Amino acid sequence: MGQTLAEKIFSKHCGKTVHAGDFILADLDLVMAHDTTCAWALEPFYQIAKKVFDPKKIFIPFDHAFPSPSVAMSKLQSEIRKFAEEQGIPISFEGVCHQVMSERLINPGNLILGADSHSPTGGGVGALTIGVGSTDAAIAMATGKAWFRVPQTIRINITGRLPRGSYSKDVVLTVAREMGADGANYRVIEYGGETVEGFNVPARLTLTNMSAEMGAKAAIVAPDEQTRAYLQENDRLIEFEALRSDNDAHFERVLSFDVSSLKPMIACPPDIDNDVPVEDVQADKVVVDQVFIGSCTNCRIDDLEVVYQMWKGRRLKEGLRIIVTPASRKVYMQALQRGYIEEFVKMGAVVSSPGCGPCLGRAGGVLYDNEVCVSTSNRNFEGRMGSPKARIYLASPATAAASALTGYITDPREFVN
Repeated sequence: MGQTLAEKIFSKHCGKTVHAGDFILADLDLVMAHDTTCAWALEPFYQIAKKVFDPKKIFIPFDHAFPSPSVAMSKLQSEIRKFAEEQGIPISFEGVCHQVMSERLINPGNLILGADSHSPTGGGVGALTIGVGSTDAAIAMATGKAWFRVPQTIRINITGRLPRGSYSKDVVLTVAREMGADGANYRVIEYGGETVEGFNVPARLTLTNMSAEMGAKAAIVAPDEQTRAYLQENDRLIEFEALRSDNDAHFERVLSFDVSSLKPMIACPPDIDNDVPVEDVQADKVVVDQVFIGSCTNCRIDDLEVVYQMWKGRRLKEGLRIIVTPASRKVYMQALQRGYIEEFVKMGAVVSSPGCGPCLGRAGGVLYDNEVCVSTSNRNFEGRMGSPKARIYLASPATAAASALTGYITDPREFVN
């Protein structure tokens, strides 16, 4: 029997041919723990080790609450700094962990653990990047290994050319509506088809990132020429194996979506799979208090290009809180060089430093009771961005940009050229 792409990567890292259901001990290429989860990993780490297995294979970013918004957070970060200095591990302050890892560290075919639920993001680069808890991260930092039960793979085929105003975020919201919030529990989602093959890596990262909201253990797109181009753009082109699932590989399920007539979509609160066309919500004239364009899902330079083109020559809704948070320092510098940031600030938007920002409700845009936010992030459950009485709508950067122009949830096709 042939192997899926995920089975091949697991096989490479445990030294034998494996299939779904097998229990394995695998070597890891990288372990990530950030400014929250790393702090929680310190006590279990010191219970089993004094030194990490390889400081060059440990990545510690400060991104979830940086610069620190509280004394409590500063305490956690101080503890992590002490650990990192002791272990010889540099700390990154470059932006959201998943974006920075994709830009700098993740290579096709890698097996990576990340102490963050959205670690599947890196699958857009053709790797298996798996989210774990802090205790598992502590064990991985000590040993460089992790136990797995090789997951089943769900294959999702995307075909058709996206219509004007629809993007990869709309595609994955459509998939989430079909799959449900737990439809891929402990599964790998493998995306393919002509549409995905045409997506660049930034668009693929949106697909794999949102797969965590369906319960996926990991998500992946087979590495190809798009991957090669992305690595080259980030000045780290390497030779990599063109891994693909075998023709006779076993998939638990195969789902197919034709996006030729896909409309811009929006996830209504409080569930990720409560997805409807934006035009249906626009009919209700839902007034917006805040627009957040950021997070590991959608705030790469391609996304800011869409926003800039839609806002250029227009006025943002007066009185509306509009927050733009580039995903990484590199994205920030790209936007700065292109003049986007200057224009956004002139228009009245707040451009904050790279990081997670308001996404998790810790700083930089916390919502109050009954406020409505259109967010390009990945979660809209009660209390995610602040008050449990706030309402969060998840959408593409284009839909967020359109809503920032009108002050209510708006179909972006009114403003997209």
